[in-house]
Amino acid sequence: MRVLEYRDRPGDRTTPHRHPDSVMVTLSSFRRRLVAGGRQQDVELESGIARWLAAQEHSGENIGQSESHALFIELKEPRSNAGEGMSEAPLGPSGG
Repeated sequence: MRVLEYRDRPGDRTTPHRHPDSVMVTLSSFRRRLVAGGRQQDVELESGIARWLAAQEHSGENIGQSESHALFIELKEPRSNAGEGMSEAPLGPSGG
């Protein structure tokens, strides 16, 4: 696995990038706009929550009033059915 710490400020944007299957742990509450494959989704995330993040490629923008702060625990080994349904994977973190 690989652990990444991510921070940004209101108005900051990312370039398109890819995440493997991951667990995201929010260390602050924040709002983001995620864009992938012509789809756009605004998400509001609370601090202190761990969520599954299916493999995906997207860009993002901090659309809130607070800094984004999160940890991503990325899995190096793909799931046995990796790639199946990738185009149908939900954009952003799944609930839970």
